[in-house]
Amino acid sequence: MRWDDLVRVSVRQVFRHRRRYWGVILAIALGVAGFTTVITIGRDVKRNFNQDLELIGSANLIRLYWDTLPDQAPAWFQPETVAALRRTAHVTQVSEYTLRPAVVAGGGRRLEVTVWAVDHHFWHLRHFQPAQGILFEADSVLKRSQHCVLGAGLARKLFGDRNPVGQKVEIDADLYQVVGVVRLDDYSISQSLFLPLTTAQDRLRGETRPDRLLVRCATWDEVEAVADAIPRVVAAHQSISGLNVWVVWDALRRVQRVAWWIEFFIYLASGMTLLLGGLGIWNVMTAAVQSRTREIGLKKAMGAEDGDILAQFLTEALVLSVGAALLGLAAGRGLVALAGLWLGQRPQEELFLGCLGLSLAVAFAMGLGAGLYPSLKASRMEVVAATRYE
Repeated sequence: MRWDDLVRVSVRQVFRHRRRYWGVILAIALGVAGFTTVITIGRDVKRNFNQDLELIGSANLIRLYWDTLPDQAPAWFQPETVAALRRTAHVTQVSEYTLRPAVVAGGGRRLEVTVWAVDHHFWHLRHFQPAQGILFEADSVLKRSQHCVLGAGLARKLFGDRNPVGQKVEIDADLYQVVGVVRLDDYSISQSLFLPLTTAQDRLRGETRPDRLLVRCATWDEVEAVADAIPRVVAAHQSISGLNVWVVWDALRRVQRVAWWIEFFIYLASGMTLLLGGLGIWNVMTAAVQSRTREIGLKKAMGAEDGDILAQFLTEALVLSVGAALLGLAAGRGLVALAGLWLGQRPQEELFLGCLGLSLAVAFAMGLGAGLYPSLKASRMEVVAATRYE
């Protein structure tokens, strides 16, 4: 029998007995769909978790700052150093900032505060949200606008119950317009004032240079590699004497441990589903051989060889497993598309294609392995005993 005829007959047999095979097909399809979805969108899900969750957001941040000795000149990050860090593999964002003491006057009060001179990336990296108004964006930094954002505690001290947005405050004899109030739980930071970095460099007394950086990695898996690479990147452009690279290692390890267990159980569930599918193929093919004993005897009596019977039942097992895998891949592709819309990203096609090839290979091996014994059993039946079977 030709291979195309063998496949056509096998497909017809599977379709004819579809009620018997439905549970096996569903198990394999679910396992393949789950595996494909996890592999294809896992990286994008992880990246979104890194951006959106506060615990993970701090775990994938690296802080850089300088420890300057009393007899050393203050150090800061040169523009070419910052540009090189932004080009470093697995780095998604870099924020420049510095802290300066200053006297702020507003609402009839005069207070000594800490001024944070920051760029527009700072808010997103620190997960700061406005309680009132807005947090200045790239346009304010680029235009060196005289805008400022108050910490919630400082806003209450200066203006009480009045709305501070639109009010004026004085810093070093310059007037700034309050454009927003940032919501902060940290008491010390909530008593601070935030200025665009470029504005602070132009208007605050003394040198105002970015001596601190926040570096965000794409996911928590790359933090260690990026932290190791940072000194080399900085050393290529300036001295690293006094450079500190600080990571919240405890939070990072906790997040990695939780993520590992979640991924482990997902893969375990997919693997167990496929294993059950393989056992199901073995079971239904054994039952099929048993129920078709007379058919096997008649085929042998009409001249069918043992190899022909073996090929027929083995092909049926392969059609069952590969067909179920194709259904699972179709379902997985739909889930990946839906997840991409939900995440606002386009999943990587090469990952899906890799899953497609791997899933088909596993399905082929599973059908071959699970269907081999029942097929051998069918091929070795005695003609007389098979034809007399009731």
